[in-house]
Amino acid sequence: MTNSLNAKKNGAANGRIDPWLLTATMILGGFGLIMVLSSSGIMAERVYGDKYFFFKRQLMFTGVGLAAMFCCMKIPRRVLYSMTYIWVGIAVVLLALCISPLGVSVNGASRWINLGPVNLQPLEYAKVSLVLYLAYFFARKQDMVRTFSVGFLPPFLVTGFLCGLLLLQPDFGGAVVMSGLLFFMCLVGGTRFSYLFISLIFAGGAGWLLISSSPYRFKRWTAFLDPFASAQNEGYQLVQSLYAFGSGKIFGTGIGAGQRKLFFLPEAHNDFIMAVVGEELGFVGMSLFFIAIGFFLIRAFRVTLKVEDLQDRFTAFGVTCILALGMILNLAVVLGTVPPKGVAMPFISYGGSSLTVSFICAGILLNLSRRVKP
Repeated sequence: MTNSLNAKKNGAANGRIDPWLLTATMILGGFGLIMVLSSSGIMAERVYGDKYFFFKRQLMFTGVGLAAMFCCMKIPRRVLYSMTYIWVGIAVVLLALCISPLGVSVNGASRWINLGPVNLQPLEYAKVSLVLYLAYFFARKQDMVRTFSVGFLPPFLVTGFLCGLLLLQPDFGGAVVMSGLLFFMCLVGGTRFSYLFISLIFAGGAGWLLISSSPYRFKRWTAFLDPFASAQNEGYQLVQSLYAFGSGKIFGTGIGAGQRKLFFLPEAHNDFIMAVVGEELGFVGMSLFFIAIGFFLIRAFRVTLKVEDLQDRFTAFGVTCILALGMILNLAVVLGTVPPKGVAMPFISYGGSSLTVSFICAGILLNLSRRVKP
Protein backbone atom coordinates (compact mmCIF):
# COMPACT_ATOMS: atom_id res chain seq x y z
CA MET A 1 0.00 0.00 0.00
CA THR A 2 2.84 2.38 0.88
CA ASN A 3 4.62 1.66 -2.40
CA SER A 4 1.41 2.28 -4.30
CA LEU A 5 0.90 5.65 -2.58
CA ASN A 6 4.49 6.62 -3.26
CA ALA A 7 4.12 5.67 -6.91
CA LYS A 8 1.07 7.91 -7.22
CA LYS A 9 2.81 10.75 -5.44
CA ASN A 10 5.83 10.52 -7.77
CA GLY A 11 3.61 10.40 -10.84
CA ALA A 12 4.73 6.90 -11.86
CA ALA A 13 2.47 4.85 -14.09
CA ASN A 14 0.77 2.10 -12.12
CA GLY A 15 -1.69 0.51 -14.54
CA ARG A 16 -1.66 -1.50 -17.75
CA ILE A 17 -1.19 -0.09 -21.21
CA ASP A 18 -4.20 -0.09 -23.51
CA PRO A 19 -3.88 -3.41 -25.41
CA TRP A 20 -6.35 -2.29 -28.10
CA LEU A 21 -4.37 0.87 -28.82
CA LEU A 22 -1.17 -1.18 -29.05
CA THR A 23 -2.88 -3.68 -31.37
CA ALA A 24 -4.18 -0.90 -33.64
CA THR A 25 -0.69 0.63 -33.77
CA MET A 26 0.92 -2.67 -34.78
CA ILE A 27 -1.76 -3.30 -37.43
CA LEU A 28 -1.20 0.13 -38.99
CA GLY A 29 2.58 -0.32 -38.91
CA GLY A 30 2.35 -3.77 -40.51
CA PHE A 31 -0.06 -2.55 -43.17
CA GLY A 32 2.33 0.29 -43.97
CA LEU A 33 5.15 -2.18 -44.59
CA ILE A 34 2.97 -4.20 -46.96
CA MET A 35 1.93 -1.16 -48.96
CA VAL A 36 5.47 0.27 -49.19
CA LEU A 37 6.60 -3.11 -50.55
CA SER A 38 3.75 -3.11 -53.07
CA SER A 39 4.07 0.53 -54.19
CA SER A 40 7.85 0.97 -54.35
CA GLY A 41 9.24 -2.12 -56.04
CA ILE A 42 9.17 -0.87 -59.63
CA MET A 43 10.73 2.50 -58.79
CA ALA A 44 13.35 0.93 -56.52
CA GLU A 45 14.43 -1.57 -59.18
CA ARG A 46 14.73 1.13 -61.82
CA VAL A 47 16.65 3.64 -59.68
CA TYR A 48 18.66 1.40 -57.33
CA GLY A 49 18.63 -1.99 -59.07
CA ASP A 50 16.98 -3.57 -56.01
CA LYS A 51 13.21 -3.81 -55.90
CA TYR A 52 13.32 -4.25 -52.12
CA PHE A 53 15.43 -1.12 -51.51
CA PHE A 54 12.66 1.06 -50.08
CA PHE A 55 11.06 -1.85 -48.27
CA LYS A 56 14.28 -2.78 -46.48
CA ARG A 57 14.82 0.81 -45.42
CA GLN A 58 11.21 1.08 -44.22
CA LEU A 59 11.72 -2.15 -42.27
CA MET A 60 14.76 -0.55 -40.64
CA PHE A 61 12.78 2.62 -39.89
CA THR A 62 10.04 0.46 -38.35
CA GLY A 63 12.59 -1.14 -36.04
CA VAL A 64 13.83 2.31 -34.97
CA GLY A 65 10.25 3.48 -34.51
CA LEU A 66 9.30 0.48 -32.38
CA ALA A 67 12.38 1.03 -30.20
CA ALA A 68 11.40 4.71 -29.81
CA MET A 69 7.82 3.71 -28.98
CA PHE A 70 9.04 1.28 -26.33
CA CYS A 71 11.23 3.97 -24.76
CA CYS A 72 8.32 6.44 -24.71
CA MET A 73 6.14 3.78 -23.11
CA LYS A 74 8.64 3.19 -20.31
CA ILE A 75 10.06 6.64 -19.59
CA PRO A 76 8.50 8.26 -16.50
CA ARG A 77 6.23 10.97 -17.77
CA ARG A 78 7.64 13.47 -15.28
CA VAL A 79 11.05 13.02 -16.86
CA LEU A 80 9.52 13.69 -20.27
CA TYR A 81 7.72 16.79 -19.01
CA SER A 82 10.74 18.17 -17.14
CA MET A 83 12.65 18.43 -20.43
CA THR A 84 9.93 20.44 -22.22
CA TYR A 85 12.10 23.48 -22.92
CA ILE A 86 14.98 21.23 -23.97
CA TRP A 87 12.73 19.58 -26.59
CA VAL A 88 11.73 23.01 -27.91
CA GLY A 89 15.38 24.11 -28.03
CA ILE A 90 16.35 20.98 -29.96
CA ALA A 91 13.51 21.62 -32.42
CA VAL A 92 14.70 25.19 -33.00
CA VAL A 93 18.28 24.03 -33.60
CA LEU A 94 17.21 21.30 -36.03
CA LEU A 95 14.95 23.63 -37.99
CA ALA A 96 17.75 26.21 -38.17
CA LEU A 97 20.18 23.55 -39.44
CA CYS A 98 17.88 22.97 -42.43
CA ILE A 99 18.71 26.45 -43.75
CA SER A 100 22.41 26.01 -43.00
CA PRO A 101 25.00 24.29 -45.22
CA LEU A 102 24.00 21.02 -43.51
CA GLY A 103 20.52 21.25 -45.02
CA VAL A 104 19.54 19.09 -47.99
CA SER A 105 17.79 20.96 -50.79
CA VAL A 106 15.20 19.12 -52.88
CA ASN A 107 13.12 20.92 -55.52
CA GLY A 108 14.18 24.29 -54.16
CA ALA A 109 13.25 23.57 -50.53
CA SER A 110 15.69 22.72 -47.75
CA ARG A 111 13.64 20.68 -45.30
CA TRP A 112 16.03 17.88 -44.40
CA ILE A 113 19.35 17.40 -42.59
CA ASN A 114 21.83 14.92 -43.99
CA LEU A 115 22.91 12.31 -41.44
CA GLY A 116 24.93 10.07 -43.71
CA PRO A 117 22.77 7.14 -44.84
CA VAL A 118 19.51 8.89 -43.90
CA ASN A 119 17.96 12.35 -44.03
CA LEU A 120 16.21 13.80 -40.99
CA GLN A 121 13.10 15.97 -41.38
CA PRO A 122 13.01 18.25 -38.29
CA LEU A 123 9.39 19.30 -38.89
CA GLU A 124 8.15 15.93 -37.64
CA TYR A 125 10.01 16.23 -34.34
CA ALA A 126 9.10 19.90 -33.99
CA LYS A 127 5.41 18.90 -33.90
CA VAL A 128 5.97 16.75 -30.82
CA SER A 129 8.11 19.44 -29.16
CA LEU A 130 5.41 22.05 -29.75
CA VAL A 131 2.70 19.80 -28.31
CA LEU A 132 4.76 19.05 -25.19
CA TYR A 133 5.38 22.78 -24.69
CA LEU A 134 1.72 23.76 -25.18
CA ALA A 135 0.53 20.98 -22.85
CA TYR A 136 3.02 22.13 -20.21
CA PHE A 137 2.01 25.77 -20.70
CA PHE A 138 -1.77 25.34 -20.55
CA ALA A 139 -1.61 22.92 -17.62
CA ARG A 140 0.28 25.45 -15.52
CA LYS A 141 -1.40 28.67 -16.63
CA GLN A 142 -5.08 27.71 -16.28
CA ASP A 143 -5.73 30.52 -13.84
CA MET A 144 -4.52 33.12 -16.36
CA VAL A 145 -5.17 31.36 -19.66
CA ARG A 146 -7.99 33.71 -20.67
CA THR A 147 -5.81 36.81 -20.47
CA PHE A 148 -4.15 38.20 -23.60
CA SER A 149 -0.68 38.64 -22.14
CA VAL A 150 -0.46 35.14 -20.65
CA GLY A 151 -3.02 32.92 -22.38
CA PHE A 152 -2.46 34.19 -25.91
CA LEU A 153 0.94 35.79 -26.49
CA PRO A 154 3.44 33.15 -25.23
CA PRO A 155 2.08 30.13 -27.17
CA PHE A 156 1.58 32.22 -30.31
CA LEU A 157 5.08 33.69 -30.13
CA VAL A 158 6.73 30.29 -29.68
CA THR A 159 4.68 28.73 -32.48
CA GLY A 160 5.23 31.79 -34.69
CA PHE A 161 8.99 31.50 -34.26
CA LEU A 162 8.94 27.82 -35.27
CA CYS A 163 6.70 28.63 -38.25
CA GLY A 164 9.08 31.42 -39.27
CA LEU A 165 11.94 28.92 -39.44
CA LEU A 166 9.74 26.65 -41.55
CA LEU A 167 8.85 29.45 -43.97
CA LEU A 168 12.56 30.16 -44.46
CA GLN A 169 13.10 26.63 -45.80
CA PRO A 170 10.45 27.23 -47.34
CA ASP A 171 7.79 24.87 -45.99
CA PHE A 172 4.44 26.65 -46.13
CA GLY A 173 2.47 23.46 -45.56
CA GLY A 174 4.51 22.59 -42.47
CA ALA A 175 3.80 26.02 -41.02
CA VAL A 176 0.07 25.46 -41.65
CA VAL A 177 0.17 22.13 -39.80
CA MET A 178 1.99 23.69 -36.82
CA SER A 179 -0.58 26.50 -36.76
CA GLY A 180 -3.35 23.91 -36.79
CA LEU A 181 -1.84 22.20 -33.76
CA LEU A 182 -1.66 25.56 -31.98
CA PHE A 183 -5.31 26.34 -32.78
CA PHE A 184 -6.66 23.04 -31.42
CA MET A 185 -4.45 23.13 -28.34
CA CYS A 186 -5.55 26.70 -27.60
CA LEU A 187 -9.16 25.72 -28.19
CA VAL A 188 -9.09 23.00 -25.52
CA GLY A 189 -6.58 24.91 -23.38
CA GLY A 190 -9.01 27.72 -22.61
CA THR A 191 -7.77 30.63 -24.76
CA ARG A 192 -10.56 33.11 -25.45
CA PHE A 193 -12.32 32.22 -28.69
CA SER A 194 -12.40 35.90 -29.68
CA TYR A 195 -8.59 35.88 -29.72
CA LEU A 196 -8.57 32.70 -31.80
CA PHE A 197 -11.14 34.05 -34.24
CA ILE A 198 -9.17 37.25 -34.83
CA SER A 199 -5.95 35.26 -35.23
CA LEU A 200 -7.69 33.03 -37.79
CA ILE A 201 -8.61 36.09 -39.86
CA PHE A 202 -5.04 37.36 -39.79
CA ALA A 203 -3.64 33.88 -40.50
CA GLY A 204 -5.97 33.47 -43.47
CA GLY A 205 -4.91 36.83 -44.89
CA ALA A 206 -1.22 36.06 -44.39
CA GLY A 207 -1.69 32.63 -45.97
CA TRP A 208 -3.36 34.08 -49.04
CA LEU A 209 -0.62 36.69 -49.35
CA LEU A 210 2.03 33.96 -49.29
CA ILE A 211 0.13 31.91 -51.88
CA SER A 212 -0.59 34.79 -54.27
CA SER A 213 2.97 36.16 -54.03
CA SER A 214 4.55 32.83 -55.01
CA PRO A 215 3.95 31.66 -58.61
CA TYR A 216 4.66 28.08 -57.60
CA ARG A 217 2.15 28.06 -54.75
CA PHE A 218 -0.44 29.92 -56.85
CA LYS A 219 -0.15 27.36 -59.66
CA ARG A 220 -0.68 24.53 -57.18
CA TRP A 221 -3.76 26.34 -55.87
CA THR A 222 -5.29 26.73 -59.31
CA ALA A 223 -4.37 23.13 -60.18
CA PHE A 224 -6.27 21.95 -57.09
CA LEU A 225 -9.38 23.85 -58.22
CA ASP A 226 -9.33 22.21 -61.68
CA PRO A 227 -6.58 19.57 -61.93
CA PHE A 228 -7.72 18.29 -65.33
CA ALA A 229 -7.13 21.73 -66.86
CA SER A 230 -3.40 21.20 -66.26
CA ALA A 231 -3.33 17.42 -66.29
CA GLN A 232 0.17 17.30 -67.83
CA ASN A 233 1.69 19.93 -65.53
CA GLU A 234 0.73 21.10 -62.04
CA GLY A 235 -2.38 18.91 -61.87
CA TYR A 236 -0.64 15.75 -63.07
CA GLN A 237 -0.11 14.10 -59.68
CA LEU A 238 -3.65 14.73 -58.47
CA VAL A 239 -5.15 13.52 -61.75
CA GLN A 240 -3.17 10.27 -61.55
CA SER A 241 -4.27 9.87 -57.93
CA LEU A 242 -7.92 10.22 -58.91
CA TYR A 243 -7.43 7.73 -61.76
CA ALA A 244 -5.96 5.29 -59.24
CA PHE A 245 -8.97 5.52 -56.94
CA GLY A 246 -11.32 5.16 -59.89
CA SER A 247 -9.47 2.08 -61.14
CA GLY A 248 -9.86 0.37 -57.79
CA LYS A 249 -13.65 0.19 -58.02
CA ILE A 250 -15.23 -2.04 -55.33
CA PHE A 251 -12.64 -4.72 -54.57
CA GLY A 252 -9.49 -3.29 -56.14
CA THR A 253 -7.01 -4.80 -58.56
CA GLY A 254 -5.25 -6.78 -55.81
CA ILE A 255 -2.08 -6.05 -53.87
CA GLY A 256 0.82 -5.65 -56.28
CA ALA A 257 -1.41 -5.42 -59.37
CA GLY A 258 -1.92 -1.65 -59.48
CA GLN A 259 -0.96 0.26 -62.64
CA ARG A 260 -0.59 3.87 -61.45
CA LYS A 261 2.66 3.06 -59.58
CA LEU A 262 4.26 2.08 -62.90
CA PHE A 263 5.83 5.56 -63.23
CA PHE A 264 2.43 7.23 -63.73
CA LEU A 265 2.00 8.39 -60.13
CA PRO A 266 5.00 10.27 -58.72
CA GLU A 267 5.83 9.60 -55.05
CA ALA A 268 3.64 6.49 -55.10
CA HIS A 269 5.30 5.14 -51.95
CA ASN A 270 5.48 8.51 -50.18
CA ASP A 271 2.74 11.10 -49.84
CA PHE A 272 0.40 9.49 -52.40
CA ILE A 273 0.62 5.93 -51.13
CA MET A 274 -3.09 5.97 -50.27
CA ALA A 275 -3.87 6.27 -53.99
CA VAL A 276 -2.10 2.92 -54.45
CA VAL A 277 -4.14 1.52 -51.54
CA GLY A 278 -7.33 2.75 -53.20
CA GLU A 279 -6.40 1.19 -56.54
CA GLU A 280 -5.22 -2.16 -55.21
CA LEU A 281 -7.75 -2.68 -52.39
CA GLY A 282 -10.70 -0.75 -53.79
CA PHE A 283 -13.65 0.67 -51.89
CA VAL A 284 -13.81 -2.29 -49.52
CA GLY A 285 -10.13 -2.07 -48.63
CA MET A 286 -10.26 1.69 -48.12
CA SER A 287 -13.32 1.27 -45.91
CA LEU A 288 -11.48 -1.26 -43.75
CA PHE A 289 -8.55 1.13 -43.52
CA PHE A 290 -10.88 3.94 -42.41
CA ILE A 291 -12.24 1.61 -39.72
CA ALA A 292 -8.67 0.86 -38.57
CA ILE A 293 -7.62 4.50 -38.25
CA GLY A 294 -11.00 5.36 -36.74
CA PHE A 295 -10.54 2.68 -34.09
CA PHE A 296 -6.99 3.90 -33.40
CA LEU A 297 -8.17 7.49 -32.95
CA ILE A 298 -11.08 6.43 -30.73
CA ARG A 299 -8.69 4.61 -28.40
CA ALA A 300 -6.31 7.59 -28.49
CA PHE A 301 -9.03 10.11 -27.65
CA ARG A 302 -10.25 7.73 -24.94
CA VAL A 303 -6.88 8.21 -23.22
CA THR A 304 -7.37 11.97 -23.49
CA LEU A 305 -10.78 11.82 -21.82
CA LYS A 306 -9.95 9.27 -19.12
CA VAL A 307 -6.65 10.53 -17.65
CA GLU A 308 -7.04 12.75 -14.61
CA ASP A 309 -3.90 14.91 -14.64
CA LEU A 310 -4.40 18.07 -16.71
CA GLN A 311 -0.98 17.99 -18.39
CA ASP A 312 -1.47 14.31 -19.24
CA ARG A 313 -4.79 15.21 -20.84
CA PHE A 314 -3.35 18.06 -22.92
CA THR A 315 -0.38 15.93 -23.97
CA ALA A 316 -2.57 13.02 -25.04
CA PHE A 317 -4.84 15.36 -26.98
CA GLY A 318 -1.89 17.04 -28.71
CA VAL A 319 -0.11 13.89 -29.88
CA THR A 320 -3.44 12.49 -31.04
CA CYS A 321 -3.95 15.68 -33.06
CA ILE A 322 -0.54 15.20 -34.68
CA LEU A 323 -1.62 11.81 -36.00
CA ALA A 324 -5.22 12.81 -36.75
CA LEU A 325 -4.21 15.91 -38.71
CA GLY A 326 -1.67 13.88 -40.69
CA MET A 327 -4.25 11.24 -41.57
CA ILE A 328 -6.98 13.72 -42.50
CA LEU A 329 -4.73 16.05 -44.51
CA ASN A 330 -3.07 13.20 -46.40
CA LEU A 331 -6.41 11.72 -47.42
CA ALA A 332 -7.74 15.18 -48.30
CA VAL A 333 -4.76 15.80 -50.61
CA VAL A 334 -4.87 12.48 -52.46
CA LEU A 335 -8.65 12.82 -52.91
CA GLY A 336 -8.31 16.38 -54.21
CA THR A 337 -10.31 18.18 -51.52
CA VAL A 338 -7.47 20.49 -50.40
CA PRO A 339 -4.52 21.97 -52.30
CA PRO A 340 -1.56 19.59 -52.77
CA LYS A 341 0.82 19.50 -49.82
CA GLY A 342 3.48 16.99 -48.90
CA VAL A 343 1.83 15.39 -45.87
CA ALA A 344 2.81 11.80 -45.06
CA MET A 345 0.19 9.29 -43.96
CA PRO A 346 1.20 8.30 -40.40
CA PHE A 347 2.44 4.69 -40.14
CA ILE A 348 1.87 4.09 -43.87
CA SER A 349 3.97 6.44 -46.04
CA TYR A 350 7.62 5.71 -46.70
CA GLY A 351 10.01 7.84 -44.64
CA GLY A 352 12.02 7.47 -41.46
CA SER A 353 11.16 10.75 -39.75
CA SER A 354 7.40 10.47 -40.22
CA LEU A 355 7.28 6.80 -39.24
CA THR A 356 9.47 7.24 -36.17
CA VAL A 357 7.43 10.19 -34.90
CA SER A 358 4.20 8.25 -35.50
CA PHE A 359 5.51 5.50 -33.21
CA ILE A 360 6.75 8.09 -30.69
CA CYS A 361 3.24 9.58 -30.51
CA ALA A 362 1.79 6.09 -30.06
CA GLY A 363 4.36 5.38 -27.33
CA ILE A 364 3.42 8.54 -25.42
CA LEU A 365 -0.27 7.61 -25.68
CA LEU A 366 0.43 4.07 -24.47
CA ASN A 367 2.45 5.49 -21.57
CA LEU A 368 -0.43 7.76 -20.55
CA SER A 369 -2.98 4.97 -21.06
CA ARG A 370 -1.57 3.31 -17.94
CA ARG A 371 -3.04 6.19 -15.96
CA VAL A 372 -6.55 5.79 -17.36
CA LYS A 373 -9.19 5.28 -14.69
CA PRO A 374 -10.82 1.82 -14.84
